[in-house]
Amino acid sequence: MPKRIDPVLDCPLDEVPDAEALIQAAMRWHFSAETGTPYWLERAKSLDFDPIGDVRTFADLALFPNIVNELRTVPAEELIPNGLPERSELFGVFESGGTTGAPKRVVCMVDWMRRWLAFDNRNMDAWGLPRGLNWMTMVPSGPHMASARPREQVRSRGGILFTIDMDPRWVKKCIVEGRPEDAERYLDHLLKQAEFLLKTQNIGILTISPPLLERLARSDLLVDLVNEKVRMIVWQGAHMGADTRHILRTEVFPEVKLRGFYGSTMVLGGAFERMDLTDDDRCVFDPFSPYISYSVIDPETGAAVEYGERGQVVMHHVSKGQLLPNNLERDTAIRVKPLPGQLGDSVADVQPVASFHGKPVIEGVY
Repeated sequence: MPKRIDPVLDCPLDEVPDAEALIQAAMRWHFSAETGTPYWLERAKSLDFDPIGDVRTFADLALFPNIVNELRTVPAEELIPNGLPERSELFGVFESGGTTGAPKRVVCMVDWMRRWLAFDNRNMDAWGLPRGLNWMTMVPSGPHMASARPREQVRSRGGILFTIDMDPRWVKKCIVEGRPEDAERYLDHLLKQAEFLLKTQNIGILTISPPLLERLARSDLLVDLVNEKVRMIVWQGAHMGADTRHILRTEVFPEVKLRGFYGSTMVLGGAFERMDLTDDDRCVFDPFSPYISYSVIDPETGAAVEYGERGQVVMHHVSKGQLLPNNLERDTAIRVKPLPGQLGDSVADVQPVASFHGKPVIEGVY
C-alpha cells in the first residue's frame, strides 16, 4: 500500500505549490525512514547537515553536494522512494548522453511525467499550437528521455508520432577518435530518414537538435518540405547561436514558428523559451518552477553572478519522485531575472563549457 503523501507533493496538476512548502515536504518525504529514497537515506549518513531540519529554502539546496557522478553506478531501485509502489509508479529509467564519461542514470515516476505533460501542454497552448498535429522527432532514441517524453506528449495532444533512429554517442565517439567523415555520414543517415517521413507523412511539428537543423537547412528539398508542411520547429539538445537562430527564423523558415527548449536528463525536464520574444531578443529559458530551478554562478566561488553576466548553470529537481539538487551543469548562460513568482534564475544564450571534470565537452549531433 502507498504511504500517506503530503498534499503539497500531490497537488493538482494545474496548480503550482508554494516553493518553500514543496522543498520542506520533499525533504521529509525523501529522508524519512518510511517513505524515503534508499539512495538518499544512505547518503544522508555522510552529509554534514540535516536535510529535514536545515533545508528550508531554495538557497538551502546549495548545502547538498553535487551527486550526479554517483548516478553512473547507483542501482535504479535505490532511486525509487520507499513511499511509492516500485513497479506501478515507474515510468522509465533514462540515461544522460555520456558527454563527459559513462552515462548517468535517473528514474522517472508516472506522477512526474503527468505533471510535466500538463506543464508542456500549457506552454504549447500558449504558443497557439493546435492540437491534433503529427510530430516528427529527430532526438536520441534508446535509453534517452528525449524519445520517451514525446510519445506521451503526442498522445496527450491527439496526434501521431513519427521517429527516427539516433545514437548520439556514436557521433561523439567518431569526433573524439578523429573520424569526422564518419560523423558526417551518420548525419546524412539521419537526414535521409527525415526526408522519407517528410515526403510521405503529414508532419506538423518537428523536434530537432540545432546541429541537425543547420544541416537540414543546407538541403533545398528538405527546407521546401518543412516550409510546406511543418507549423512549428522545436529545437533542443545542443546550443544555438543568436545569429543562427535569427537566420533560421527570418530567412530559412520564415513561416514556421521556431521555439527552443533547454532540457537536461538530470532534472527530468527543463525550460521552454520565454513567450513574446522578438527575432532580435536573446533566447531566454524559464524553468518549470518550483520543481525545476536554476542558479547561474561563478564556478570558482559558487556565488551568483550579476544579472546580465555569464556564469555556469546549476540545476535542481525537487519532486515526490526524485530529488536531484545542486547539479553543476556543463553549460554556461547569461543570468536573467526570473518571471514573477519563479524560483531561482532564468537563463539565456546557453553555451557548453570547453571541458568538464577534465574531459572535453563534445555536443556532436545532440
